[in-house]
Amino acid sequence: MSESEKLREQSVPTAPERRRRRGGLSIQSKLLIMLLAVSLVSSVVVGVIGFVSGRESLRAAAIDQLTTIRELRAHEVEEFIDSTQTGVTLDSRNLSAQTASVAFNEGWEQLQASPPAPEVTEGLEAYYRDVFVPSYEARTQRDQPDTALMPETNAGQYLQYHYTAQFQDFDEALQFQDAGDGSAWSAAHARYHDYFQRLVNQVGYEDLLVLNTEGDVVYSAYKGIDLGISLDSAPYRDTALADAYSAVMATNSVTAVETRDLERWAPSLGRHALWVVSPIGNDDRVTGALAAQISLDQVNDVMSGGRQWKEQGLGDTGEVYLAGRDDLMRSVAREIVESPEAYAEDVIANGTPPDVAERMEFVGGTVGLQPVDTFAVNEAQAGREGAGIAQEYIGDESIVAYRPVEIDGLDWVAVARIDSAEAFAPVTEFTRNLVLSTLAILLAVSVASLLLAQVFTRPIKRLVDAVRRVAGGDLAVQVPEGSRDEFGDLGNAFNDMAASLRIKQDLIEVQREENEKLLLTLMPETVAERYKKGEETIAEQHDNVSVVFAELVGFDEHSQQLNSSDEITQLNALMRGFDEAAQKAGVEKVRTLRGGYLASSGLIVPRVDNVRRAVDFAREMRAVVQRFNSQYGTDIDLRAGVDTGTVTSGLVARTSLAYDLWGDAVSLAYRVRSVTGEPGIYVSQSVRDRLQESVNFVQAGTVELQGRTQPVWRIE
Repeated sequence: MSESEKLREQSVPTAPERRRRRGGLSIQSKLLIMLLAVSLVSSVVVGVIGFVSGRESLRAAAIDQLTTIRELRAHEVEEFIDSTQTGVTLDSRNLSAQTASVAFNEGWEQLQASPPAPEVTEGLEAYYRDVFVPSYEARTQRDQPDTALMPETNAGQYLQYHYTAQFQDFDEALQFQDAGDGSAWSAAHARYHDYFQRLVNQVGYEDLLVLNTEGDVVYSAYKGIDLGISLDSAPYRDTALADAYSAVMATNSVTAVETRDLERWAPSLGRHALWVVSPIGNDDRVTGALAAQISLDQVNDVMSGGRQWKEQGLGDTGEVYLAGRDDLMRSVAREIVESPEAYAEDVIANGTPPDVAERMEFVGGTVGLQPVDTFAVNEAQAGREGAGIAQEYIGDESIVAYRPVEIDGLDWVAVARIDSAEAFAPVTEFTRNLVLSTLAILLAVSVASLLLAQVFTRPIKRLVDAVRRVAGGDLAVQVPEGSRDEFGDLGNAFNDMAASLRIKQDLIEVQREENEKLLLTLMPETVAERYKKGEETIAEQHDNVSVVFAELVGFDEHSQQLNSSDEITQLNALMRGFDEAAQKAGVEKVRTLRGGYLASSGLIVPRVDNVRRAVDFAREMRAVVQRFNSQYGTDIDLRAGVDTGTVTSGLVARTSLAYDLWGDAVSLAYRVRSVTGEPGIYVSQSVRDRLQESVNFVQAGTVELQGRTQPVWRIE
């Protein structure tokens, strides 16, 4: 008995058999009882209104406070940079700065005229190699060639040897007055350095540089390796300082001032530098430029309020930070100051790359390193000012207040933030008390209503879950038989439906698999697909197709010694081997007979090398026969014919399906195989012409086809 017949014998339970006598409450009664739960709504509404009102009030208060702090900090940083710009402009027009510029320029020109002594060059190279470069590499964690930053000018090397290489401490170099070398530059330095030194100490500049009109740094207050460099040549030609210098000098106006955003400044051991540049001179002429390196510590002090975050109303997590157009911080983050060991872990958890976090932990700062591509930053960069709740670079959800910072030359934005959890902490406490109070009032009413609701919804949930499983293909699902009401009836009906669907699906699946297997034994898959779509006539002509017609030699004599079961087993083993060889060679099986095999190459899938594949397949068929002989101790062989040309394929009949191949190529392949009666692979002249350079052929005879005699070749 087949599987489909067994399935058909299964009976589907009928509705009467599954009926139960209902008792108890009806759905309507349960629904009426559940309506009693409406009494809970009033209490819940009071709680929700209290919660929402409290949260919104605290949210508004937090936003107002953040907005106030943001405005204060943004205004302070705007005033700080603006006053710095004004100060640099005034300092560059001061008579001391003008006379110092002329004196330094003259001293520079004198030093340029004479090449430095060998001991100067050697001593400077030793300073870079043994002092500066190791410090630079330790700070930046990057390799640096020993002399890549050393100035190429005569004056630059001379000044760095006498004023830079002699000190390992910048503060000591700031106090130094005269190298005592008798040069005009040293005389100018002894006379005017005190002016610039007082500016640095009073204003708090990181450094003050004096440049001539050629872009040479002819003076540095701290005597770093930027003393004597040229902004017109590498490696400083493309720096922000060089850009600011070029822009301000192009104005030819002593009132001009240019400010440039952060850049990594090699002379400061790769630390970020912020520049303000103004021409030196008067209305008659410009002799150079004054470049002030702004202290980022001052910017951080302004934004952090002297690191008094909590005292200024920012709690434990609040801060105000600056960000640039590159979505990187321009001020220090609060947590890296207060908890540096936890900062890297927190920002990595919120998307900061680990290597960036490690770098910030190493340098102990976030300026120019911490990514802040957040909603608040993006809104402020778009020129908008506002506040709200958004995700921030650290921590979870935050309350933020943001706006652009209005500073000439700097595209900065200011963002004030505080964790929502901290800002809404009073709401949490309020909510807890409200919930406890509400629960005490509702306890008696809620217990009965909740129990009834569970009883009412349990069968619905079971049915919903069962329906979803059936929709997902699980037809074996059954709803437990529980209640004896309308839901019980619905569950029983569902179980009947699921059982019926399961049996029908099994029957359909078994029948479909049987049909598929039968159809694929009669024709190729592509033809089968067309047949299933309802095509009545399926016949196609194919050009450039190679045909292989093979038959077993000696199998009939061998089968006489076998019973019918062994004969079928061994014949199937041969045919499976041929099928595997066909798949491997990329040819298509057309049909098989008891001792024959018809295949094509290039029929279903057009192939340029269909002739070679057909011949390779024929050879592999002989190899299959040889392996069969070795396994079963037989002495059978194979005779195959190969031709190439035009063939026609299709279904021969509609009621009794038979897929076949016919045409001249099929006829010739059939005839060339028997030209001698000996086992082997025989091919037509067309095949030999296609493969004569790669295969050895021996003429085996001739055949007649359509009145023409054609030679037949045997493959050696």
